[in-house]
Amino acid sequence: MTTPPDTTLWPDYSSPRSLAAIEEVPLAARNLPASTYAVLDRAAEQWPDRPAVTFLPRAEDWKAGRTRTYAQLRAEVHRIANLFRSHGLERGQAVGLISPNTALLPSALLAAQTTGIAAPVNPHLPAAHITELLQLARARILVAAGPELDPDVWRTALSVAAELRPAALYALRPTGAQGPGPALGALPGTVLGYLDAAMAELPDPRPATPPAASDLAAVFHTGGTTGAPKLAAHTQANEVVDAWSIAANSLLDEQSVLLAGLPLFHVNALVVTLLAPMLRGQHVVWTGPLGYREPALYGHIWTIVEHYRISAMSAVPTVYSVLAQLPVNADISSMRFAVVGASALPEAVRTAFTRNTGVELCEGYGLTEATCATARSFTGHDHRPGSVGQRLPYQQIKTALVDPRGEWQDLPAGAPGVLLVKGPTVFAGYVTGHGPEGLRLDGGTIRDGWLDTGDLARVDEDGFIHLLGRAKDLIIRGGHNIDPAVIEDALLQHPYITAASAVGRPDRHAGEVPIVYVTLAPDVPKELTGPDVLIAHARTVLHESAAVPKDVIVLDSLPVTAVGKPTKVPLRIRTLKQTVLDELAAAGLPADPSGVDCHLDGARVTVTVPRPASAADAEQITTALGRYTFGWAFTQL
Repeated sequence: MTTPPDTTLWPDYSSPRSLAAIEEVPLAARNLPASTYAVLDRAAEQWPDRPAVTFLPRAEDWKAGRTRTYAQLRAEVHRIANLFRSHGLERGQAVGLISPNTALLPSALLAAQTTGIAAPVNPHLPAAHITELLQLARARILVAAGPELDPDVWRTALSVAAELRPAALYALRPTGAQGPGPALGALPGTVLGYLDAAMAELPDPRPATPPAASDLAAVFHTGGTTGAPKLAAHTQANEVVDAWSIAANSLLDEQSVLLAGLPLFHVNALVVTLLAPMLRGQHVVWTGPLGYREPALYGHIWTIVEHYRISAMSAVPTVYSVLAQLPVNADISSMRFAVVGASALPEAVRTAFTRNTGVELCEGYGLTEATCATARSFTGHDHRPGSVGQRLPYQQIKTALVDPRGEWQDLPAGAPGVLLVKGPTVFAGYVTGHGPEGLRLDGGTIRDGWLDTGDLARVDEDGFIHLLGRAKDLIIRGGHNIDPAVIEDALLQHPYITAASAVGRPDRHAGEVPIVYVTLAPDVPKELTGPDVLIAHARTVLHESAAVPKDVIVLDSLPVTAVGKPTKVPLRIRTLKQTVLDELAAAGLPADPSGVDCHLDGARVTVTVPRPASAADAEQITTALGRYTFGWAFTQL
């Protein structure tokens, strides 16, 4: 039975024109739950027998998913929270979560937020990196993929635990695992066990002291707005408000079913496909542990959509690029739209996906430092081409110029500049350490409540954001700003190119010229994908001659950050280093590549090269590299 709509909690949000009416009611009057636990508790009270989550063990076994109701999910969270408390977990301490998606992972994450702080990390990071992050997060307990689910991750978890000495390390099993799991061994000073077995022995009373809105809920590792690895701290209110903003979408109702395949160490998976559906009592079908990275999924995905009557899904542009080429072999008429985010959506991918499926893509924009989502787009006549969406309710946005002294100068609507965000979803700060009161936080790039996103954009009078690229990613050719996304979209229109990333190559005359790194579809003819052929293709598509790339380089894969987002940093470093090596070779001074070191700090680049033995050679290098705008120096002998 459908619950009558609560217009206080769920106002009409069907078009861009809804925003003004929504904000006539103060956020405090919306009666939002105070915490993520309160979101779950409310769902279990209102819809105890309704399916909450279904986890598929893997793509081939899509009929064998494990489903839990909202009441069952809450009981799991209660038991795990009590287990964590039995190990002395306190509000200011964290539970490190090191695992791909599996049936108990959402419950463990929610239990961590109920009793302390959740610290989900990419399980495939090096052990030393995970150790550093979880030490900074003050992790007292670890929950990790066990040896059946992912033996490599379990070995990583044991290595991390040996360094951190947590009170307990609990192993997660594959979805639907039967019988006892393999022996886990022993670790001095740390309790080792299976989470499902340990929680089964505990009762499930409500928490005596549920979290408050101002308590920290989670820390997520992110590249930060400057590119350096950091832990971004979210409050309970940050996550609830952002999830409510997404759940308020009038295109979906309580009966809608969502498909989820992003990893839960990513804020998109937590906010968009766990918390937001929970606010509406919606059912979420989670793919196997590899998510959208499981090749076999694409042979079954349309059948899964038909079987579970999927209404919407959330994924990244590369997923939709694949789905755009996949024949639709099932009834997918239940799909209302598909959500895309995490990186820029090339127009060529949007067009191809909708043409193939008849389903519109609803783009979103956000960043971890603003919890997850800051803007959403609309479908049908309300879609604004070229925009990533309209700002979400109660979030303020504007653009500003940053002068050489670092001061911000506000700009009028429509003027391009650095995008700033303010409101209830701006994070609590970056974790810098911990003390007696808990984690110590630094607001980073927040000033007077405004967060510097590091993105270049223009914002129209209706609050729609038009991204113009990352401030540090702009290619500046002879004083002319070139958006790399324009070049990438042109290359992606080539039938054999599956991904593209444009960067600036240092140039002695123009400062920078564009080049592009691409990946290709398998088994394509080499004579049709050479640099000259691909450059010629780009020239026919691009309207701006300055944007035509000087080179196209084919790679097996393009780099991503620890949370799976595309990153240009390794490509910029690679390009810069190759330019230096080419200059040294042209000057008759071949250099050992290992001796040339490149660093990036935002948009600034610096290079160091070994100082040659002779003064004449040093002068040659000074002359060769002095023609460029990047900073450089000799390393000390």
